Amino acid sequence: MKWTRDFGLTMRMFFTSFLLLIVYLIFLGVLSALGFPFEFLLLVAAGMAFVQFFFSDKMVLWSTGTRIVEEDEYPELHRMVESLSTKAGLPKPRIGIMASPVPNAFATGRSPKNAVVAVTDSIMRTLNREELEAVLAHEISHVKNRDMLTLTMASFISMLAFLIMRNWIFMGLFGGGNRDNNMGALILVYVVSIAVWIVSTLLTRTLSRYREFAADRGSAVLTENPRALISALQKISGRMDYIPTEKKQEVEGANAFFIIPAISGKSLMDLFSTHPPLEKRVAALEELEAQRRGY
Repeated sequence: MKWTRDFGLTMRMFFTSFLLLIVYLIFLGVLSALGFPFEFLLLVAAGMAFVQFFFSDKMVLWSTGTRIVEEDEYPELHRMVESLSTKAGLPKPRIGIMASPVPNAFATGRSPKNAVVAVTDSIMRTLNREELEAVLAHEISHVKNRDMLTLTMASFISMLAFLIMRNWIFMGLFGGGNRDNNMGALILVYVVSIAVWIVSTLLTRTLSRYREFAADRGSAVLTENPRALISALQKISGRMDYIPTEKKQEVEGANAFFIIPAISGKSLMDLFSTHPPLEKRVAALEELEAQRRGY
């Protein structure tokens, strides 16, 4: 097997970004018609986009408590990442360790030059060397596919919908003016915000599911060992059943980035799967293994 550009992923990233832009403009238009200064809305949107673009990796690392580690701390981990990066034709990313009983891994960063590949300390105790290498190859494939920035930037539209909705509720309840008019506008903004949140979330989740298949294939190409990733995915998924709910809730915010989502069963986001079913991922990897063996 050799690395080939995934045009399906590229087209989905462009298409998702285009649809989200339309949703975003409609949202801004509705809010402007309801009395929000359009210039103010554009300023807020531009500010959020700036923060997402330049600080998205730092936000992910901060929110997960991930610490960047040097080679003398985890020499074997650094060697594996460096070897896989060389195979992928990428600069070696920074490496992070996240203290958590949830065995997982993720990649973040707006470009290969400032990418970070991170693993939890528990995943290194859960997987053997080949399995860990397959997981790292999966994350490096995200870096090579450049899908991290698209997913991160896309998510800010749904965040904006929620923030404006919350602030408008505050203004509607405590602001001056005609209370009936305020309540009518409040209800309309609430409905529009929910619609924007649902549409944008579904679009980003659809992209997220496809990008996982693409990264799985990238791992199989880089390691030439699809079976190792199958074993790793099954081990991680099986371990999730034994993790305390509160520990999974602590890291749920990063589920879109994880190789296997940490589902607590108590979050509304469980309804919007960020990953394809494990069975489908395993079936796709088994097909790649059959192709590799010439079956």
